[in-house]
Amino acid sequence: MPRRMPALNALKAFEAAARHESFTRAAEELFVTQGAVSHQVKALEAELGLKLFSRERQRLVITEAGRAYLLVVREAFDRIADGTERLLQRQRGGALAISTSPNFAAKWLVHRLGRFAEANPDIDLTINASRQHVDFAREDIDVAIRHGDAGTSGLHVRRLCAEEIFPVCSPKLLSGGKPLRHPADLARLTLLHVTNRKGWSDWLEFADVKGVDPSRGPVLNEASMAIDAALDGQGVVLARTALAAWDLIGGRLVRRDDAASLDPRTYPAEYRAMVLGAAERPRPVSVGAA
Repeated sequence: MPRRMPALNALKAFEAAARHESFTRAAEELFVTQGAVSHQVKALEAELGLKLFSRERQRLVITEAGRAYLLVVREAFDRIADGTERLLQRQRGGALAISTSPNFAAKWLVHRLGRFAEANPDIDLTINASRQHVDFAREDIDVAIRHGDAGTSGLHVRRLCAEEIFPVCSPKLLSGGKPLRHPADLARLTLLHVTNRKGWSDWLEFADVKGVDPSRGPVLNEASMAIDAALDGQGVVLARTALAAWDLIGGRLVRRDDAASLDPRTYPAEYRAMVLGAAERPRPVSVGAA
């Protein structure tokens, strides 16, 4: 059945007049004449068959029926206003699609999503974990977080943090049966490798640590897996600053003060820093589904 609804202008005139207890002030708010407000209210009273206002000593007084109807009208207007504001906020917020590596997503980004959502409730966030570099012209991605050079051409680039590489392990390894008190103690512990064994070879040479065989220990193809193995007390892993930060802050991993860090200048420029990149001419942000 069709809704039985009075004219919106009549409802607006009634609500404003009831709030101000004056046709004149209601007219000023609505940018119409006092006569127009009076006419709209009389038309509404005629449609409802009820008297909404009475005049007492030159004062506009809302009737009992008018007061009851005002509650309904005001609630409806409040809901419309709230819904409109949410829609506009959503339009202003929109959607944000981020591409980053699986390891950075797992060990850094996901731990911070809650705070981002609290600070930006109107942004629909999409995380795309991939090793592939982003083609902003072809892919529906707004920003990418990668190891890279801040001078990358054609992109807006912001440096997030410098990267170092250093050994980390579970706190239990510092005081267990084979404690890690000095770099040379690595000879008695399991070395956890990422992708290949070159990382440990480079670090041992850089730190001038003798008597440690870098050819032993398991090789894992994801840094996040190697860090999780270290968290479990299975050995010592060489970790990058960004990937180890969350667990170091939480005390789940430790780094000895005397453990050397690889100078970022000793490895390729594309791995020296975490950078945030976006297209030179960012696309308009689209609004995602609820």
